[in-house]
Amino acid sequence: MRVLSGIQPTGRFHWGNYFGAIRQYIDLQHGNDAYYFIANLHALTTIRDPAALRQNTIDAALDLLALGLNPSKAVLFEQSDVPEVTELTWLLMSITPMGLLERCVSYKDKVTKGLAADVGLFTYPVLMAADILIYDSEIVPVGADQIQHIEVARDIAGSFNHLFGETFVLPKYKVLESSAKVPGTDGEKMSKSYNNTIEIFDEPKAMRKKVMRITTDSRPMEQPKPDYENDHLYQLYSLFATDAQRNEMAALYQKGNFGYGQVKTALADAAEQFFASFRSKRAELAADLLKVQAILTDGASRARKKAGEVLLRAQKACGVKR
Repeated sequence: MRVLSGIQPTGRFHWGNYFGAIRQYIDLQHGNDAYYFIANLHALTTIRDPAALRQNTIDAALDLLALGLNPSKAVLFEQSDVPEVTELTWLLMSITPMGLLERCVSYKDKVTKGLAADVGLFTYPVLMAADILIYDSEIVPVGADQIQHIEVARDIAGSFNHLFGETFVLPKYKVLESSAKVPGTDGEKMSKSYNNTIEIFDEPKAMRKKVMRITTDSRPMEQPKPDYENDHLYQLYSLFATDAQRNEMAALYQKGNFGYGQVKTALADAAEQFFASFRSKRAELAADLLKVQAILTDGASRARKKAGEVLLRAQKACGVKR
């Protein structure tokens, strides 16, 4: 199966990104034809600092490679290095109804939050559809809040196929198992927009400082806490702990007579150990940026080969190429 997904370089990746998506991208590269891109064109709707976007993009590549994305098993590239995508976007916009885009929840939500209603934000789903369709993608792993975008891509592809003949593969979404909620430092879903994240590659001291600031309830130490599974500190610890460690922590919650500082220390220790090998790999990659750029260049070349085939197919279908 051909699997495709993109991730925006809008800041450093955090625990929510890893457990909610990246870890599963890594798993899906085994036994599938996987394409993963750094969505720097999409990021232009929110980032207007060129230096920051360039740095975020190389950081995203370093992080993904360090976390286990294998360029011999998956195609990793920058979105902007495949210009065929923007060409296809115009073909798709030519047959996309305004009403379809006006119904997109992400657009309405962002406008409600006060973001400028520019054309890029409005047509974002069409560019996303081009991202998906141009590689004949069959499976697109997404969080539950992104399902509508895959449905929009299917609608656009279906309309194009109806008008010009069978041209595009209709993709299916795969809801990421852990996408529901990785708690942030305030107990809400971990998100850069909530300013409650703990970055994957934070320095250990900085990471521990954030962990120790995680909000907790005001129940006294001696009181048992049988509803531990609903406690966001326990939920975070569970992401890193072994089954034995998780059971031991659950027993501690049920018994009582402990302080949340004890749990925070255990969480920081477990997280530091969990990411230690990834941290070493990232430092190794950061010391050889030419190698990283070569991986991205090779990935773009491989991606463009497939994209060129699909774009030509679409161009011939609608009549702009013979």
